[in-house]
Amino acid sequence: MIGIGRRKTIAFIALGVGLILFTLLLYFGYLVFDWRSGIRLFLGIILLAAIIAGVALNTVFLVREIRRGEQHDAFINAVTHELKTPIASIRLYAETLKSRQVDDEKRQEFYSIILANTDRLTTTIEQILRTGRIGSSGRPPNLAPLDLTELVKESVERARTLHKVTSEAIQFRPGRPLPIVGDLEEIRAAVSNLIDNALKYSGQGARVMVSADEVDNHRAEIRVADNGPGIPGAELKRIFKRFYRMHGPLATRVKGMGLGLFIVRSVARRHGGRAWAESAGPGRGATFIIQIPLAK
Repeated sequence: MIGIGRRKTIAFIALGVGLILFTLLLYFGYLVFDWRSGIRLFLGIILLAAIIAGVALNTVFLVREIRRGEQHDAFINAVTHELKTPIASIRLYAETLKSRQVDDEKRQEFYSIILANTDRLTTTIEQILRTGRIGSSGRPPNLAPLDLTELVKESVERARTLHKVTSEAIQFRPGRPLPIVGDLEEIRAAVSNLIDNALKYSGQGARVMVSADEVDNHRAEIRVADNGPGIPGAELKRIFKRFYRMHGPLATRVKGMGLGLFIVRSVARRHGGRAWAESAGPGRGATFIIQIPLAK
């Protein structure tokens, strides 16, 4: 069904281009055979410009819809995988525990796997729900005084436990306390997303540097730098779009729904700040930055 819809859209675009070419032929023919009629020539130019502008705008709209459809399809596939895989794993180990005699050591291992998959399901659902809440302009953040340095420290410790890595893999360089006014859950989700992404994309031998410091006496800044595959310059802005995932072999190796960085940017904006990425290019790692105004 999706392929048929795309073919129809391409056919419609081709029809629009054909109409433009046909109109141009009529127009130049009109110039050759009736070049003395100035008023009709002026009206013809206006009509031609209106037709070209209309078809061009319609073509741009259709191309955007095609891209949104592709991103939506990729999101549905990713969500299906993120939900189906842990559910299948939980069912498998639960049926094993029910149907067979398992020694205590193995049982504890199965329990740990089931709990890990449950956490994965919970994270996936929370990401989807959080995207809906953040995307709704009618729901303001639940603001409260926070120490951003302490929050980042807690997120780093959580990531070390969750991903089972050492302090060498995730190094934290704290600055002084950074008082801000923000939504605790939203800020924590944004910081955690950046650290989790850095670890996932860096793979084996990951080295992630996290810092929290003050910038120009007005803003708090969080930086998460990794030694991963880097980001091409053309992708640095696109990666923050909803459902967007980079193409290539890395995208197939690292699973996700294309929501993490969208949440990061949305949270920063909702708190009067901004978020962006820097990279020297493929193979040279990347750095993600969030800036949020300090509490007055």
